[in-house]
Amino acid sequence: MPAAAKPSQPIRLHTTLLSGHGHRVKLFLTLLDLPFEVIELDMAAGDNRRPEYLKLNPFGQVPTIEDGDTVLFDSNAILVYLAKRYGDGSWLPEDAHGAAAVQRWLSLAAGPIAYGPCAARLVNVFNAPLHLETAQKIAAKLFDVLDAELANKPFAAGERVSIADIAAHTYIAHAPEGGVSLDPYPNIRAWLRRVEALPRFVPMPVTKAGLLAA
Repeated sequence: MPAAAKPSQPIRLHTTLLSGHGHRVKLFLTLLDLPFEVIELDMAAGDNRRPEYLKLNPFGQVPTIEDGDTVLFDSNAILVYLAKRYGDGSWLPEDAHGAAAVQRWLSLAAGPIAYGPCAARLVNVFNAPLHLETAQKIAAKLFDVLDAELANKPFAAGERVSIADIAAHTYIAHAPEGGVSLDPYPNIRAWLRRVEALPRFVPMPVTKAGLLAA
């Protein structure tokens, strides 16, 4: 399936520089080579609680996109929209097995990835009031499973890159910031390198926290 025409005006991405959820969307926009502009929110100053932003995203979270008259929030939902609207069929397969494989990883991104490596990073980078040891244990258990799974395939959902990889990459790549080492997981590290070798890949800035603290 050929990709759709690019938007007539840049997509507006509301996010923060160190948001892994926001980075998912920024990365996918870049991989699709779509025109976009970033509206940087200062969460500490309450930009996400201002009335004009709450009209776009009543939860006051990031990211949010504006694509013409379309306004969407929730990073995984945005990935699905962009894949369907502007990507070719490889990013979100139509067949039953392919679609289910991608959906499973989107569920992991909203579940164990969010409560594991993401939560641990939130504690160390943003002093979030979460339980660090619990998050680290969730991350380790998840990585044990994923490392075994990724021994048999190059990408998350199979032989080709998909939005499953985009949804999962950022917080796993930045797990050391939450104090979770990737050294015991050679297949995860190899998968991360394959994602990072994609044309136009853009990383999220590294924070010197957790295992990366000076």
